Amino acid sequence: MNALIYRLTVIHRKLDDEIRRELKRRFPDSIRLLRLKKLRLAIKDRLHSRQLRVGRA
Repeated sequence: MNALIYRLTVIHRKLDDEIRRELKRRFPDSIRLLRLKKLRLAIKDRLHSRQLRVGRA
């Protein structure tokens, strides 16, 4: 696993943790949740495209 894939995986895991933490709050902030989920999806897309490139090489 190269360094970029590792960093993206760590960021994705941290975003997952933040989303879970926000959902556990008494009154979750829906705007913050949307932003976190968008970021997580963007990281997931980058990870997926990066892994496809690494798999081809």
